[in-house]
Amino acid sequence: MSLIPFDHQSRTRLIFGSGSLARVGELVQELGGQRVLIVSDPGIVKAGYVERAEAFLQVAGLAVKIYGEVRENPSTEDVDHCVAVARAFEADFIIGLGGGSSMDTAKGCNFIFTNGGRMQDYWGTGKATQPMLPMIAIPTTAGTGSECQSYALISDAVTHVKMACGDLKAAARVAILDPELTLSQPHRVTVCTGMDAISHALESAVTNKRTSFSTVFSRESFGLLIDGFSRVLTEPKNLEARAQMQLGAAYAGIAIEGSMLGAAHACANPLTAKFHVVHGEAVGVMLPHIIRFNSALPEIAAIYQSYFPSDLAAYLTELLITAQMPIRISHYGVTEADLLSLAEMAMKQWTAQFNPRSLSLDDFVQLYRDAL
Repeated sequence: MSLIPFDHQSRTRLIFGSGSLARVGELVQELGGQRVLIVSDPGIVKAGYVERAEAFLQVAGLAVKIYGEVRENPSTEDVDHCVAVARAFEADFIIGLGGGSSMDTAKGCNFIFTNGGRMQDYWGTGKATQPMLPMIAIPTTAGTGSECQSYALISDAVTHVKMACGDLKAAARVAILDPELTLSQPHRVTVCTGMDAISHALESAVTNKRTSFSTVFSRESFGLLIDGFSRVLTEPKNLEARAQMQLGAAYAGIAIEGSMLGAAHACANPLTAKFHVVHGEAVGVMLPHIIRFNSALPEIAAIYQSYFPSDLAAYLTELLITAQMPIRISHYGVTEADLLSLAEMAMKQWTAQFNPRSLSLDDFVQLYRDAL
């Protein structure tokens, strides 16, 4: 059957356009919020975006509390700190404002604040038994697509394993896509989050869970991201290119919701855990090798070629070089002696099971060796 079945129900209202942050107050009011917790990170606070959002909320007569201490690759400890603030404030509404880390922390907080327990209790899908607070997601990067997903990716503070905690109730009620909020991204943030988004478009296109619905968004997101990424590298203040990136990342997020991800993310997470590699860099450095591995399946090779007629893996490597990103994991201090332990960790990653071509431990070792 060429058209793959699906069952999709939209849960997040998408609002896209320059200046759309100004609508946040009215949107919270529409959803019945009165006491709003803004979850963000120090960089976004410093950029002034949290203050702008707070002002719009206060004009709407809403009480506001800010938790601005989110760290990159949030752990269970970060979520616990956020929950403590939410409880003390007695929040009835949550806004995740920032990159994927802020939005994931906001979702993680929502799980525990409304349902109790620990983050580990929600590892998997559909484990929240009680209603959750309404949430608005406002991305300031073009990367994770978390604004369009019902999953929070939270690392266990002890084991460093990334837990995908998903529930339909955790999805944002509204996602505000205001490309003006992405203009201040430094080059490094732009390329790391951009490469992450591109990997989402490509991995979601070929997973063994892809559907006819998800592939529409995978394809559209790839077109937006590839064009936008190339333009942003040379014109970082080009608002149209930034808008392409932000919308492309959101579309990829929609695709992930139905298709999941694959081996590039399974390989990336151990690099982040063991060598503290930024997630977007870790995915980017592994992606060309995963594409070559998956291309051994003719059906998958045909999908890649339909996205990009030339050598896709080679093109992505050149894109990494142009973006001034490493193309070898030895850059991070990885040696041959590390490959087996990295492979053992990769085997345990949630996304490995969705890769279109099954991987053995030896396969993972070889992929890391190819990237060394």
